[in-house]
This record gives sequence, structure tokens and C-alpha cells, in this order.
Amino acid sequence: MANREGFSYDVAFSRNIGWFTEAEQARLQNCRVAVGGLGGVGGSHALTLARLGIGQFTITDLDTFDWPNLNRQAGAFASTIGQPKLDAMAKNLADINPDIKLHLMPHGINPDNIDEFLAGADLYMDSLDIFSLEIRRKVFARCRELGIPAVTAAPMGMGTAYLAFHPQGMSFEDYFSLDGFAFEDQILKFIVGVSPSMQQRHYLVDTRSVDLFKKKVPSTAIGIELAAGVACTNAIKLLLDRGDVLVAPRGLHFDAYRNKLIKTWRPWGNRNPIQLFMFWYIRRLLAKVRAQAR
Repeated sequence: MANREGFSYDVAFSRNIGWFTEAEQARLQNCRVAVGGLGGVGGSHALTLARLGIGQFTITDLDTFDWPNLNRQAGAFASTIGQPKLDAMAKNLADINPDIKLHLMPHGINPDNIDEFLAGADLYMDSLDIFSLEIRRKVFARCRELGIPAVTAAPMGMGTAYLAFHPQGMSFEDYFSLDGFAFEDQILKFIVGVSPSMQQRHYLVDTRSVDLFKKKVPSTAIGIELAAGVACTNAIKLLLDRGDVLVAPRGLHFDAYRNKLIKTWRPWGNRNPIQLFMFWYIRRLLAKVRAQAR
């Protein structure tokens, strides 16, 4: 149990005031964010939002912490290896805000409990595993039906690529255009869709580290933390209805390694000629790498 002695929400989050008004901070205290997955970006998203004063979360994860998580996951420490990610992160969130209201879903998200996951949510923060495309599509579709904005920011090398989907804007399905493709191609289309400029390809030093058939992609803490900053900034703007929010088919990709910020605009999403070329190019590159590995 978190220690509540001496805790005051107003005092704990008083350093946010100036960037938020007192009325806006009070509004954030009453907001609920649904976070799907607490591993890489999910854990950092949740902790960042909690420190911004979000007072209510619905969180879910099926996994336990393991040693390979130490390089990037917010809740991964030697002391938490083997612990359920959901339990460890719930404890961390309550340590930041002892008054926090958490709805825990230990069995993950499935077609039968999507409504429970999104119940009362003001925003969905996408952080499902990159390979969990089927349930991700269902969650985004239900968000659209329920009028819930959704934010996704993926760690790409030492940068982050960001997209948001507004209920009145372009849909996830229209943007990514996944129907009719094999699973590996769907994953590749998702990556290319999230990261249209694909800046990270310029400094990947070992292409063998990417194997979509084995569900293996490299990731760094740098990309994770940058993703949290970008995603949570836009989450706050959506929750407070202030500031310019880029929504699909617009996005952005900031790469700290390349010192570049690229704003992207892809009308028709993955059906855009630029996207079709990038999909073909990366697919061909990965096929070449796989052939050389044999």
C-alpha cells in the first residue's frame, strides 16, 4: 500500500501549475486514460501521465518482467523480474499518487472485454505490443464508435514517430489499410504507417536484429522516453482541448540521433504512393537480409 501520510494532490502536482491552470489541473485529476500494455511505451506513458496528475487509469498487461526488459521498460528492475507487469506498475502509479483510481485488468484485452477496458475513458493511449495487430484494430475501431480519441507514439531507434486518431477524423482502418495482407506484411505496413519517414533506417547497424517472422525488433530507452514525451503532450492537449493536435493522416517523427523533426502528411494513408513505395522498399530490404542469413 502507498504511504498517504502528508500527501496532498494540490501540493504534489503544484509544479505543473504555470503550464496548466489550477482549473486544468483539477480537470486532469478527474480524467481517465486507458493504457493497453505496460511494457515498453506503456509503462513510461502511464508514469508520465500520472506525474502530470491524471487521476484515473484503466490498465492491462498479461506479461511478467524478464531480463531483456531492463534496457527500456519503466517497471523493469532486478527486483521486479518475474513479477506481473500489471502489479508492479500499479504499485508505481500509486506511489506517485496515493489517491489514484486504478481499474486493473489482469487478463488483457480481448473482444469480449473491450467495452470494460474503455468504460469511462477520456482517451486511449495505445501501447499494445507491436505484433498485437488484431486486438489493436478492434480497440481503435471501438474508440471511434465511442468517440474516444486515441494516441500512438512508437519508439523508432533513437527517436519517436507519433500519430493520433480523432473520432471525427481519418480512421485507423482507412489509414493503415491492412486487409488482404499476410501477417508479416501487416506488421510492416503498421510500422511504415506509424513511421512514414522511416528515419531510423539510416543508422540501423545490424539489420539481422529485425525479424518480423520471429516477432523480433530492437528498441532503446531513448526511443521509449521520447515517445512518452510526445504522446503524453498530445494526450494532455486532447484532454484539455487546447493547442494544435496533429491527427491522421498527419503525424510527426522526431529523431534525436539524426537531429531531425519531420512532419508527415499522407493523404489516403498507406495507399499513398509514397507509402506504397516505402512498403515495397523495406519489404525488399528485409527479404534480402533474410536470404543472406540462410
